Amino acid sequence: MLDNLGDFKRDYFAGELTENNIGDEVRLLGWADSVRDHGGVIFINLRDREGVVQVVVDPSKSPEESYEKAKKVRSEYVIGVQGRVQRRPVGTENPKIPTGNIEVVADKLLILNTCDVLPLPIEDSINASEEVRLKYRYLDIRRKPMFKNLLVRHEVYQATREYLAGHGFLEVETPMLTKSTPEGARDFLVPSRLEKGKFYALPQSPQLFKQILMVGGIERYFQIVKCFRDEDLRADRQPEFTQIDFEISFANEEDVISISEGLVHFIFKKVLGIDLKLPFKRITYKEAIEKYGTDKPDLRYEMELVDISDLASDVEFKVFNDTIKKGGIVKGLNIKKGAKFSRKEIDELTDYAKKFGAKGMAWIKISEGKMSSPITKFFTQEQQQKLKEKMKAEEGDLLVFIADSYETTHRVLGFLRKHIADKLKIIPEDRWDFLWIVDFPLVEWDEEEERFVALHHPFTSPKEEDISKLDSALEDKALASSIKSRAYDLVLNGEEIGGGSIRIHRPDIQKKVFELLGISDEEAEEKFGFLINALRYGAPPHGGLAFGLDRLIAIMVGADSIREVIAFPKTQKGNCPLSNAPDYVTEEQLKELGITVELEEEPS
Repeated sequence: MLDNLGDFKRDYFAGELTENNIGDEVRLLGWADSVRDHGGVIFINLRDREGVVQVVVDPSKSPEESYEKAKKVRSEYVIGVQGRVQRRPVGTENPKIPTGNIEVVADKLLILNTCDVLPLPIEDSINASEEVRLKYRYLDIRRKPMFKNLLVRHEVYQATREYLAGHGFLEVETPMLTKSTPEGARDFLVPSRLEKGKFYALPQSPQLFKQILMVGGIERYFQIVKCFRDEDLRADRQPEFTQIDFEISFANEEDVISISEGLVHFIFKKVLGIDLKLPFKRITYKEAIEKYGTDKPDLRYEMELVDISDLASDVEFKVFNDTIKKGGIVKGLNIKKGAKFSRKEIDELTDYAKKFGAKGMAWIKISEGKMSSPITKFFTQEQQQKLKEKMKAEEGDLLVFIADSYETTHRVLGFLRKHIADKLKIIPEDRWDFLWIVDFPLVEWDEEEERFVALHHPFTSPKEEDISKLDSALEDKALASSIKSRAYDLVLNGEEIGGGSIRIHRPDIQKKVFELLGISDEEAEEKFGFLINALRYGAPPHGGLAFGLDRLIAIMVGADSIREVIAFPKTQKGNCPLSNAPDYVTEEQLKELGITVELEEEPS
């Protein structure tokens, strides 16, 4: 027979009790973390969200009714305890828990609910598969690491609101049911029952609405907002994710960057007790690509890319020569002390490079004062010496080279750099390297579509000095590629955690950018008409930024996947093992919407 809670009220959390409570009568509510029977005296570790405390049910001190109930308690039973706090007997203290010097002698015990055999243990470290953890997420959340992740998430929410509200920002919600607009990923579509054949889209971001709020005179907006993108998933992607989104009127890049740095500094200080050094470092997009092979470099370790194209053009190695003649480049990485890599490990690196578009990978070991490699025969002694100097090569180093187009060479070496750092375990922990990437190109050429596409989004403003280039850019691909945008990304430890830009607020400039992107007036009106119209009615200059909240928190808590910091995430296939979403709906529901569905195969 289970007990009722009735008027039994908790007056302390288990983890709040200290030696100052010795002698106090307390009431606790929680779960039986463990139960031990030591020669008739029953010990129950009662756990709630704040911690664990030992409860003692001693037949010589506790009422018989409570003792009989204690004998029935099993792991994860929901219980209530009323009792007196006392110091643990000398020699029985538990230094592993904050309450390890005290215990509660039970006068009253309630069994409020039982628990079936657990499909996964409620322990800090478990070997359960992610599928099982997500299916029984309510049990997974009882585990201390998961609870702490969600607690940090909560604290980041509160710190964000405190900081932005304190700097004059208004929290404004934007619609979840909106119009399908091209923003770089597939939309999730929601059919309309009242207007059959028409669809809402779930927003990929609040971009258009927050710009319209600036036209509306809000001036400083923010929102902690859900966004939706129907794209292939991985560790740092979910079909629904959360952004810290803000926008400022009458702002330039420095204004947005200053607010962003201040917010991040406030969050880290408030939540983690870490006092970040401001301002954060800045480098240009071009410098990031050419030094690190990526626009989100990890600066916690060295290993910069080295351009040897001038030297490569003179050597007799055909691969290098032909690449230079075709307008390509040759670049390398110096893997310090990498000469210990076996030939098999080097071949594995080559195979890894090929995954990202490389045709191959040349290499040279510096060992016993000599360069050894299948390609050293193509270098004169003088060229070998110049190469060592250029690569800052020393005894025991391994030099690797990629010869290809500008884009491919940098992309491959960027991935290789990170892969090698992981392999050598040279990335320091507990270090926070923030970096702004600025001066992005406005557009990039898409070979498949044979047109320019926006590097960020179509509403990003060109730099003021480049606006005059827009008139001629349609006829000059090189000129178009030279136009810089007023965009900026914030990178932390090799992960992009935020990005934004100063927006286009003038209809004439927006029209020219649409033309450069191959978007006709009719298409622009159809897809973005409500924003374009708003820009005609006194739109102020404005700009903003969005932080990827899930990714930021994952880095803060040291999680490998953003699924570890989301209460109810989806799998990499976009499924929810807990609720079995997505699922089939009834024919009646489909009929109401005027929709018929063709299944590839009948559901089992």
